[in-house]
Amino acid sequence: MKREKSVECRLVSEVKKRGGICPKWVSPGFDGVPDRIILLPKGRIAFAEVKAKGKKPRPLQTARHKLLRRLGFKVYVIDNADDIGGVLDDI
Repeated sequence: MKREKSVECRLVSEVKKRGGICPKWVSPGFDGVPDRIILLPKGRIAFAEVKAKGKKPRPLQTARHKLLRRLGFKVYVIDNADDIGGVLDDI
């Protein structure tokens, strides 16, 4: 869990450096949503599921990711802090 937390903190920090915010997403009654919403300047939005290295989303999380993608949103699963820059560039 410690490793996941460090990746999550780095994500929040990197988003902030780019002028955005990255609030935690908690959705009572709608489990399985990604951990964070990435909100960047110029209306760019995406979702991030943060995992420990090598860990995969649970089946319900995968279903929620597919739903969000069908709605046209980008959803990223991040298990390595070194991937954050590329993710933010893609958004």
